[in-house]
Amino acid sequence: MLTTATAPVTRNLIVDYYQVIAAAVARLGAGPGGPAGTAGFAPGFDLPDLSDDVRQFFAAANATWRELGAHGGHGVQFMDLTGNPGTHTTKTFPSMLIVARAVEHIRRTGESICVFTPTSANKGIALRDAVSRAIAAKLVTPEQLRVVVLAPASTRHKFRRDALSADPALRAANPLLRFGGAEPEGVKALGRAFVDAYAQEAYDKHGTTLWFSLALPNYLVADAARAAFELDAAPAIAAAPRWHAHAVSSAFGLLGYNLGRDVLEDSGRADGSPRPGFLLVQHLGTPDMVLNLRTGSFSRDGLPAYRMDAATGLWSQDADPHFPAVADNLAEVLDPTFYTHQPVTSPAMNDLIKRYGGDGITVSRHECVARYPQLRDWLRNTPCELPADPADLREWSIVMALTGVLNAIDRGLVPAGREIVVHGSGSYRDDDYAVSEPDAEVSTVEEIAAAVLGGR
Repeated sequence: MLTTATAPVTRNLIVDYYQVIAAAVARLGAGPGGPAGTAGFAPGFDLPDLSDDVRQFFAAANATWRELGAHGGHGVQFMDLTGNPGTHTTKTFPSMLIVARAVEHIRRTGESICVFTPTSANKGIALRDAVSRAIAAKLVTPEQLRVVVLAPASTRHKFRRDALSADPALRAANPLLRFGGAEPEGVKALGRAFVDAYAQEAYDKHGTTLWFSLALPNYLVADAARAAFELDAAPAIAAAPRWHAHAVSSAFGLLGYNLGRDVLEDSGRADGSPRPGFLLVQHLGTPDMVLNLRTGSFSRDGLPAYRMDAATGLWSQDADPHFPAVADNLAEVLDPTFYTHQPVTSPAMNDLIKRYGGDGITVSRHECVARYPQLRDWLRNTPCELPADPADLREWSIVMALTGVLNAIDRGLVPAGREIVVHGSGSYRDDDYAVSEPDAEVSTVEEIAAAVLGGR
């Protein structure tokens, strides 16, 4: 039984739910970090008033809800979070809030801020987009707000030419740094080490306040708006309980959605039922959350035993429906944006699934390509329309999530009567953008300092 309206519903997830975001901040008890010039600096969560220029800044924060169809007796609905053409991912929403908080701090204190983020790709792309939008809306000057992105070489193809890279002065002030280490996740430790080592010097000698923005509350409060959007666009009913499905690395989006449900119930806008379950979708490169959910451990020893078919070169197994039945490579990286090992969010996500229901599933590229024609039909004539050739797809989040949903239904993992809401967290293709080359290759904190502070 489908419950959504037949016509798609679009909302601005920030402007339309400003008060929900503020309530999420209050429920978390989120506040500022250390003072300017310290490694723990973070501005407060105060946001600017919704003046015309602030609304202009937030104008790209749109999401659309639509019905996709049905599969195996289960309705499949789609929360499309890719509406910003500058990013094509859900990272637009937290990135805009991070920048809006920086704007409010700059206005109140006169201090300049440099947002520093390690990223696999999408967070960095979205923060660059948000900073350029803030400058274009004249909320700040280029001297007051900068962003530095540190990303692994494996995601080089994902970074796009943008307003910050098009202007020589803006490019110099907002460098894209490429990490030269072997392990992509090493960007997090290196970025943290740089801010720890240079926060005081950046402030004292260069008048720049470094903000290491990789913190869970920064993302949860933005994603809380998803629950309010669902309530407006297609509220669930007891006759059709739901699972929410998401391609995840750390599941910030689902944890944020759950925070939003808590806020709505606190305010009386929603009751406690029906509370949805959650379906985690991952790939074989980092199946850590699914492994931890299923086995209580992050160890890859929890993967089922696969058999190699010498004739096809494919690996197969039929012992555990939570993992790919067929794969080209047991360590394949379907999309390098999903790069987090042993995420600290696993226990919280496991608790939610234990409480409300749900499961986890891991998909392979082979399975995604097999499902691709059906997914392309479902997404035809939408902003997430897939290219004819899967090789032209540069962000696989939505294809991963939908493949995981279809596999879970076909393998009997989804209880009868459940609708599925797919969080469309990212999709972009080769012709959506031109690739931007990095401004420097770095492997040490000193090399980062030279790129970020050397010319200032």
